[in-house]
Amino acid sequence: MLLPDTLDDYVAEDNPARAIEAFVGQLDLMNLGFESAEPKATGRPGYHPATLLKLYIYGYLNRIQSSRRLEREAQRNLELIWLCGRLTPDFKTIADFRKDNGPAIRRVCREFVLLCRKLDLFSEAIVAIDGSKFKAVNNRDKNFTDRKLQARLAQLEESVGHYLDELDRADRQPTAVNEGRVTRLKEKIAGLKAKMKELKEIGEDMQIAPDGQVSQTDPDARSMATSGRGTGVVGYNVQIAVDAKHHLLVAHEVTNLGHDRTQLAPMAEQAKGIIDQGRLTVVADRGYFSGPQIKACEVQGIEALVPKPDTSGNKAAGRFGRQEFIYDVAKDEYLCPAGQRAIRRFTTVEHGLTLHKYWTSACSRCAIKSQCTTNDYRRISRWEHEHVLERMLARLAQTPEAMKIRRRTVEHVFGTLKSWMGSTHFLTKTLPRVSTEMSLHVLAYNLKRIMKIFGVQPLIRAMAG
Repeated sequence: MLLPDTLDDYVAEDNPARAIEAFVGQLDLMNLGFESAEPKATGRPGYHPATLLKLYIYGYLNRIQSSRRLEREAQRNLELIWLCGRLTPDFKTIADFRKDNGPAIRRVCREFVLLCRKLDLFSEAIVAIDGSKFKAVNNRDKNFTDRKLQARLAQLEESVGHYLDELDRADRQPTAVNEGRVTRLKEKIAGLKAKMKELKEIGEDMQIAPDGQVSQTDPDARSMATSGRGTGVVGYNVQIAVDAKHHLLVAHEVTNLGHDRTQLAPMAEQAKGIIDQGRLTVVADRGYFSGPQIKACEVQGIEALVPKPDTSGNKAAGRFGRQEFIYDVAKDEYLCPAGQRAIRRFTTVEHGLTLHKYWTSACSRCAIKSQCTTNDYRRISRWEHEHVLERMLARLAQTPEAMKIRRRTVEHVFGTLKSWMGSTHFLTKTLPRVSTEMSLHVLAYNLKRIMKIFGVQPLIRAMAG
């Protein structure tokens, strides 16, 4: 009671702020690429990047992502006052740090994952890969596709026609419509025509765009379908690879592609490079099923487990599915359900894939042809690397728990991240800045997970060692 309080007394030994201080303190900020990590000889020195990095990590760990809210917290939050050494940067300085140091912040996220590897947290070498749609700053009304543009133009043309009809009625019956209403109608028609002209200019921009979309607020955001029928979101597709043992985020990537078909191999290779194990097993849902992607994983020594989607309408129509035809490797032919041999007829290339075509000449006189096909012959296509998919499906059949592992590993992570981010999801615009923002969320998630596993003080000692 006789001695004055010190700021350090208000930050307990097991406070997460101490773990942030220890982690940032052992980083080589110059090599990571942070601007102003070494002050210049002249002029007033700016805020050190370590201070602003600690401020952001603390903010994302505590669901404070806004630069203005971080400015307020740095002035009144005792933990932040201790962490930042009583420095109180303004919101513009805080926002500019995130904007100008995107690649360096993403490297910091990777450094923390490498720290997890150093602590031997990736020993099982099993990761689950999944993607989810996150909302961008761009409103749906500010995103245009060809279908939406045509629908909007048709709506405007209908409104213009309705107002013109009302003006015609005013010309025929001057007493039926007062003069003020006529003036307002003319103004509305002029406004609608200006809007139609603007939409036509957007249509010209859409023709130049590679994917035929234009987003006015965030040019990189894209309209994407979601799991709900008839629903969609204008945003980004976030890909993550999650360790199955400790549920740590091993790798992540932000894309603006509306599907996952081309993401399996890149995400698996990222995860393998970070985990640095001799073998790696990746589990993903059927949205990732792609022959070239699965083959690319096998070439890299990665075992993929991805269920095959049933896209054929034969089963729904009561006809034999592809699985009813048995392939003979030695003879390079199929045995159909009627016991006939379907031999290879020719080879073609479709959508960049080399396919072999098989059928039997006995189709025309087959007694069960109605259960097989409505065409003259039942043709069977086989990819030149089909054996890769067959091996993968055989492994999947021997691992019935694979999809349960995927769900309990990765779905919770997305739910947690979206809960932290709130209804607005991303706050920044354009793909590079959104990627930086996602890296901060991933870093905060991993930091919270590892503090739960080790505890704050044991983690600090592990980082120091």
